[in-house]
Amino acid sequence: MVDANPGEGPRRGKADRDDTVTGSLYRMIVLSALAVAVGTVTALAAIAFVDAVNWLNDALLISPRVRVQLEDQRLLVVAVTVLVPTLGGLAVGMMLRHLSPERRPLGPPDAIRAAQTRTAPPSARAGVVSTLAAVLALGCGASVGEYGPMVYLGALVGGVAARLNARIGNLRTIAIACGVAAAISTAFNAPIAGLVFAHEVILRHYSIRAFAPTTVAAATGFVVANVVFHRPALFLVDFGGVQHGYEFPVFAVVGVLAALVAVTFMRLILTTAALAERWRIPASLRPALAGLAVGVVALGLPDVLGIGTEALRFATIEGAFVPWELALLLVAKIGLTALCLGWGFAGGVFSPSLLIGILFGALVWSGLDGALGLATSGLVVYAICGMMALTSAVIGAPLATILVVFELTHNYDLTIAAMVSVVFSNLLSYQLFGRSLFDVQLAQQGVDLSAGRDRAMLDGMPVTACMGEDVPRADTGEPVGAVLDRLTAAGRAEAVVTDADGCYVGMLRVQDARAREHETAGAVARVGEVVLHRETTVWGAMQALKGFVGDAAPVVDDDGRLIGMVTEAAVIGAYLDTMRDLRREEHEGP
Repeated sequence: MVDANPGEGPRRGKADRDDTVTGSLYRMIVLSALAVAVGTVTALAAIAFVDAVNWLNDALLISPRVRVQLEDQRLLVVAVTVLVPTLGGLAVGMMLRHLSPERRPLGPPDAIRAAQTRTAPPSARAGVVSTLAAVLALGCGASVGEYGPMVYLGALVGGVAARLNARIGNLRTIAIACGVAAAISTAFNAPIAGLVFAHEVILRHYSIRAFAPTTVAAATGFVVANVVFHRPALFLVDFGGVQHGYEFPVFAVVGVLAALVAVTFMRLILTTAALAERWRIPASLRPALAGLAVGVVALGLPDVLGIGTEALRFATIEGAFVPWELALLLVAKIGLTALCLGWGFAGGVFSPSLLIGILFGALVWSGLDGALGLATSGLVVYAICGMMALTSAVIGAPLATILVVFELTHNYDLTIAAMVSVVFSNLLSYQLFGRSLFDVQLAQQGVDLSAGRDRAMLDGMPVTACMGEDVPRADTGEPVGAVLDRLTAAGRAEAVVTDADGCYVGMLRVQDARAREHETAGAVARVGEVVLHRETTVWGAMQALKGFVGDAAPVVDDDGRLIGMVTEAAVIGAYLDTMRDLRREEHEGP
């Protein structure tokens, strides 16, 4: 058959291509501008966050530099050491209890949840209150970290920017990833690590549409922090290379041992949180009690206060700590950080993990060098291996932590050594605990990502979204014959039976009712094999409908009233739509 207008097809194809090019160009421009804006604002906010914490540390006499100047005022130092973390904890507890809609600190798990399930993140007000609470907590010397709050600060900036009506798919998820990438890039002066962290932990895929703006945001954060404000590196090390081939198996052993310490640390955080609930300690008082514990321990071990940046730097210097000091500080930091985080102090787990890991690596080296007399390549490589092996297991970002080493040290040999430890650490910690502390915390909140993102999304989607009302209904007192006539006319095989209050009674099926036409529908109806509830999710419905026979399953509320019917086709359709959307997002082009 000859086309009546042979030129129409080619012209339409060219128009489609032009529309595609125009759409791609539009997305590139909007996403690039968004990435620059989010990266700049996040970097400035992160720098302000760190400066505010440092100012509070000095003003409240928490920083080591100020405390050294007050050595001759012993009573003042003792009073400040105990009271500042305690009163700061009380203020943090009150802020979260009375000012935040979430009534809890926010962190990376909330950013992961928003990106992975496409649910709305906590409100901007909750994010701002949580960030201010984290500044106060760190300023008062709580044994928590600054990078977790900075990550959520980036996610908050991205979430606000995503409110722009730009008609781009998955804009909020991409914007959140941009904010997170910029935050990590700013914090570590490591743009590549920031980029990889956002994809490895937050997005968990590498689509081009997300990769490009996230790269721009990470680079923007680096430029603002490193070029404009000249922020100092976390630490500087000097390493001449691995001197002995047999040390690489030792690095693997360091990774395995670090995984055991990381698992212990993570389980202790979860245990302290569970104990606070079991003992029914008021949520607003928990941070104060944790702060009191920090203050008492800090009287004899001041390095447990705050982030511990000075201890982190000294741990790479031979002779700065003797082995028993390393062991004591390691145990104290694990216990107090678990207590502070478990009992509601706003803060992160990233910074404490770095300190715990570097202390552990230094302790291992002191045992090898001193007790065993093994020739090694020096303290630095073992301290860095321990730090990154433990941290990567806690946050679930092995690639990002390896890149942090390279971008911080610019040392290839040191990066290779750390890579060996990181790999073995993550292999073991995944088996013993899970992908990360964040994922386990999300699983406790009902968002299980271990079975895949599709499962998490379906488990967060209410079955009421698939509900329809096209199934015939019958009252309990209605004659069966009349119901059968209506079913025959409609070509249906069953009707749902409800009482005078609208409560679900059962299903009336044609094959059961043929011989009982003179009875009432209530007498003939039988309770269906599957009854779904308002809180049932699409995933739960899929499991319940296995082997189901019938037109539709009833959905009831808490009082048993029928609110709708769900067909197998509707549930399967929701599943297929979700899978299609996920695949599209993970393979999106520019």
